[in-house]
Amino acid sequence: MAATLRIQSDWSRALSRDEGEAWLSCRSPGKPTLYGSVTRRGLSSDGVPDIAASEGFVVGEVTKKSILISCPHENVSTKFLAPYTSFCRIHQKSITCLDISSGGGLGVSTSTDGTMKIWQAANGEIRRLLEGHVYDVNCCRFFPSGLVVLSGGMDAQLKIWSAEDASCVVTFKGHKGGILDTAIVDRGRNVLSCSRDGTARLWDCGKSACLGVLADCGSPVNGIAVGTADGSLNLGTPEKPPSEREVGTEGKILLLAREDKKLQGVGLQSRQPVFLFVGSDAFNCCTFLSSTYILAGTQDGNIYQLDVRNTNAPIQVIHRSGAPVLSLLPYRDGFIASQGN
Repeated sequence: MAATLRIQSDWSRALSRDEGEAWLSCRSPGKPTLYGSVTRRGLSSDGVPDIAASEGFVVGEVTKKSILISCPHENVSTKFLAPYTSFCRIHQKSITCLDISSGGGLGVSTSTDGTMKIWQAANGEIRRLLEGHVYDVNCCRFFPSGLVVLSGGMDAQLKIWSAEDASCVVTFKGHKGGILDTAIVDRGRNVLSCSRDGTARLWDCGKSACLGVLADCGSPVNGIAVGTADGSLNLGTPEKPPSEREVGTEGKILLLAREDKKLQGVGLQSRQPVFLFVGSDAFNCCTFLSSTYILAGTQDGNIYQLDVRNTNAPIQVIHRSGAPVLSLLPYRDGFIASQGN
């Protein structure tokens, strides 16, 4: 497995002043971690920082917004990018979830400070404070319109909010435990939720009603994702005709990232199990790369890539560190992963 080169998260701030210093580490599985530092010695004539590295590390190309650093001993190099913009006044504590509207104009975020806020993506100006959940809010996301927000909290409630006036227009009740993740079906006439109570549910936004329990796992469901299934995949047949209130569920598969080390696929319309894969630890998150390939991340740091047509063995298992994989997002021809380190 490849070595991992890291730099402390606030390196751009540390190196923004003369004689500033940031710490480095290079970790290769099964070997002692190599530690070092980079130091700013001043500015060049064109305003680019003059950066030097300690023994064992080499500084390559440096710009005003990036540094290329190598560790020759482990044959690894990484380009570190400074934040384009930082918004430090939206929340007072850790941010637990965030989303950006489809048009890119608004952001919504939740925090361990107990708040959920909508803000301007361009400048971080707070537009709305969304108040109504009793306890912590675990997840938030925009509907495709960018005008409405879906949230789920530890109060076992799922809520829909107007981004224009911060009013709560719908509250769904039915879960017996905190809601841990949500998903939106197509344009949003139906939404999905999963909970610590071990269930995943399908909801009708127009009638404020639960259309069905899609799975009852007997273990907390930490994350869900919905996607269009590969045409060759057998999604099962519904035991009874689906409600006319179900919109866009046909041909879809629901992924369930479960606390009991299982990743499950369920036919969204049929409610029938499609596959069950057992991983190395609790699954925290999952996503679709395509109609064929999926990703899921575990508490012990593994990222599994699977083919939904044959989940007997993963295509690959990526392990960069033992830190929990907390979120996964498809990006261009690959993906972005966040870990709890």
